[in-house]
Amino acid sequence: MQLVKLGQRRRNKPFTTVAVILFVLIAVVHLLRLFFGWEVTVNGMIVPKWASGPGLVIAAGLALMVWREARK
Repeated sequence: MQLVKLGQRRRNKPFTTVAVILFVLIAVVHLLRLFFGWEVTVNGMIVPKWASGPGLVIAAGLALMVWREARK
């Protein structure tokens, strides 16, 4: 375990920070889609709104796991 002096911040690796931000943005977009009812069409087929529920949980969970792992 690495000790951090008082007043110093731990430095995350840049990829970790980018990954957390990306997963949080994806989770927010899923949440907004559920809230506003946006329609998404992929290759001519409409993606059901319920698909954003698991997408939100998975993206938020991955963001949380990566962030917690980086803090160790």
